[in-house]
Amino acid sequence: MLLIGLVAAGGASAAVSTVANAEPAGTAPRAQQLTVEDGQELFRANCASCHGLNAEGTENGTSLIGVGAASVDFQVMTGRMPMAYSGPQAEQRDPMFTQEQSDAMGAWVASLAPGPEVPSEELLDVSQVDEEGVARGAELFRINCAMCHNVAGAGGALTEGKWAPHLRDIDPAHVYEAMLTGPQNMPVFNDANISPEQKREILAYLDYLDENPSVGGFDLGSLGPVSEGLFIWIFGLGGLVAVSVWLTSKPN
Repeated sequence: MLLIGLVAAGGASAAVSTVANAEPAGTAPRAQQLTVEDGQELFRANCASCHGLNAEGTENGTSLIGVGAASVDFQVMTGRMPMAYSGPQAEQRDPMFTQEQSDAMGAWVASLAPGPEVPSEELLDVSQVDEEGVARGAELFRINCAMCHNVAGAGGALTEGKWAPHLRDIDPAHVYEAMLTGPQNMPVFNDANISPEQKREILAYLDYLDENPSVGGFDLGSLGPVSEGLFIWIFGLGGLVAVSVWLTSKPN
């Protein structure tokens, strides 16, 4: 009888809990209803040790006042923040927060001071860019970005152990946000430097690179003369040496 009573009580408790936690019909999930205050709590629990309780910065982290929601979305949703370890540069990895949590933290940081906003879907829509726009985007990329990220978006090495990451198969929102906020060693390309339409054309060029493989055969990582030179030294000269050894080993 005691066992039957415990089972009945447990079932009743579970039923009441289910009804109490049920979402009203037609409403968004709780994760999508996070407020600015929720973002402040998330920030203070996960980011304040480096950036300060009010994002004023500490000796271990910079101030985030005025960086805007775009910077928060880029850093958090690419997994660069929180940093896995102290080093020359934050590495990209799987994000530790959901998009809703990142948006809440970004809204709180944005409430501290004006800053770049997360780009809208319209700004990221490359379907409206024609072939001439893609060509203009390629030219803009070569002028402003290729010296670090490589003309094919393959990335490259910088000084002091830092690097420019590759830009293949990257979320367009994160590329746009990087142009707006200038993370790490990257300069800021605000709308006065590169207009929103020009930014979209750059995104269209990167989308073209994702959809079109190298037309010249093996791209060797698209690293230019470095990988091509290594290929010639290892396989070209190596092949000539092998043929020379084979020829001289033949009996007269």
